[in-house]
Amino acid sequence: MPAYVIVDIETTDPERTARYRELSGPSVARHGGRFIVRGGTTHALEGGWDPVRLVVIEFPSMDVALGWYDSDDYREARAVRAGSGIYRMVAVDGAN
Repeated sequence: MPAYVIVDIETTDPERTARYRELSGPSVARHGGRFIVRGGTTHALEGGWDPVRLVVIEFPSMDVALGWYDSDDYREARAVRAGSGIYRMVAVDGAN
């Protein structure tokens, strides 16, 4: 069953964020993930959630998604990202 990593991002340091993206994109691909949503216009439909930048990444399974998050290459990307903004990230199983 696929799993999805959903990220709500508020960038405060665009330069550091750009360096993070250079590392995170290839890391996602190396771990079998693919970007479903990477930015783009959002429209708040209900509630108070109005993300600035929303990213959705699909992985083959939750185990693969969690393995990616804890991998050496993504840990390096997270270290580069530190202090570049506010990142809210969840992993969720997809529908089967």
